Amino acid sequence: MRLLWVVALLLVSLSASAAQRVVSLAPSLSEIMLELDAGDRLVGMLDGGERPPALAGVQSVGRYGQVEMETLLSLRPDLVLLWPDSIPRGQRQQLQQLGVRLLVVEPSRLEQLAEQFALIGRAVDRAEQGAQLAERFRHGLAQLRQQYARKPPLRVFYQVWHRPLYTLGGPQIISEAITVCGGVNVFADLQLPAPQVSVEAVLARDPEVILGGSGAELDSWKAWPQLSAVRSGRLLAVPDKGLERPSFQMLGAIGKLCEVMAAAP
Repeated sequence: MRLLWVVALLLVSLSASAAQRVVSLAPSLSEIMLELDAGDRLVGMLDGGERPPALAGVQSVGRYGQVEMETLLSLRPDLVLLWPDSIPRGQRQQLQQLGVRLLVVEPSRLEQLAEQFALIGRAVDRAEQGAQLAERFRHGLAQLRQQYARKPPLRVFYQVWHRPLYTLGGPQIISEAITVCGGVNVFADLQLPAPQVSVEAVLARDPEVILGGSGAELDSWKAWPQLSAVRSGRLLAVPDKGLERPSFQMLGAIGKLCEVMAAAP
């Protein structure tokens, strides 16, 4: 089903003319436009976090989770890049009903992310750049996998938030990034992208590494010295938040994560 979805999107992009006026509805998609050297085609973007300096002058169409529909339509986009969770379902349906051309991008695997560099590149007349980005991304991942392969892999708990406690499930691109670095997500069997879990569940799975935000968020785990991660001193702050933005820059963020995991006691 996933392969058919990717092929369908590819056929749509090939059948339509190259987009000249693009609105991006996710920070990661705005980054991909810059990485494709297509930032000049962005006429609008959804804000969410700090903007890249190169996009300082691009019109805002709202903030993550809510689009200002009138503003978006006034920009007369011929393509809207959409991450499904970035706007409410009702607004997405409204765009479809108005005949706005949508390109939905939701990679749950690193290979899908590479494919989508090429897909978006074709849609905005940057086919060569997209193909090159995809190849460089795959090559970089292969190098990291080879360099940081580990048997058995380290059991890793990725703490998305600490109060309440959220983690990553299996269908999440960061979960695969952990495997690139020689680890395995201890909650990879959960199918929700970001499930809530209990401290007791973490204790039962006994991770050897706990990844999270600031040191203050991680220090609370020291109350459970029976955890392998606490005994070994592997309470590690995620070194680059770019890990949570699926664009080409994620390759560098994965590399930093691998270095931190490899250097830990």
